[in-house]
Amino acid sequence: MTCRILVVEDEIFVATEIEHVIAEMGHIPVGIAADQRTALALAGDADVALVDLNLQDGPTGSKIGHILAQTHGVTVLFMTANPSQLGDGIPGTIGVLPKPVTDKDLRAAVSYAAARHHAAEATPPQRLRLFNWSDARSA
Repeated sequence: MTCRILVVEDEIFVATEIEHVIAEMGHIPVGIAADQRTALALAGDADVALVDLNLQDGPTGSKIGHILAQTHGVTVLFMTANPSQLGDGIPGTIGVLPKPVTDKDLRAAVSYAAARHHAAEATPPQRLRLFNWSDARSA
């Protein structure tokens, strides 16, 4: 179940580490986006996106996640140090993994998001807070 994964993160060292883990897991990193313009430019290449909330162009992550999910059919998982900014969640997205994350947390979250993208049964990682949407890609 290989996925093409977009990393929406403005801290380059964090983003490159995430890309490294994605590649080690056998998935295909499609790029790093530090702002909304770049994220939406790469949207067509992604199956899954890991999205931070506060980026170079401000707190645009929630809007990016919504657009990626609703317009492009991307399976979106938020990763942020500020999960409370998401409230009850963003329609069409699956959940939020609070930062900081360990390598184990990241791998579990990526595996879960990939499984969800392929509509496979999967148990969510313990630290992942799921949103209350019955089907993330059609909500």
